[in-house]
Amino acid sequence: MPLQRRIPKRGFKNPFRKQFAVVNVGDLQIFESGSEIGVQQFLETGLVRRFFEGVKLLADGDVSSPFTVHVHKASASAIQKIEAAGGRVELIPPPEKKD
Repeated sequence: MPLQRRIPKRGFKNPFRKQFAVVNVGDLQIFESGSEIGVQQFLETGLVRRFFEGVKLLADGDVSSPFTVHVHKASASAIQKIEAAGGRVELIPPPEKKD
């Protein structure tokens, strides 16, 4: 029997895991200062190609302009960075699933 069949598989793959499209704080610099940014703007600019369970904002990068960002989830450090620049993060409900 080949070696790859003798060695057991590792870990657990959760079939119900929720996947989010990720946008980093540093990516927001392409938008104008003071603008409202939502999921539609992410799709139009190509920052998000498609989202599974929604869009999540993460804190990689720096932001110097104030923005109002509408996302489904955001990390605590991303919210701190946006608010430190004078903006705000508004959490929106997750999109409804299509059957």
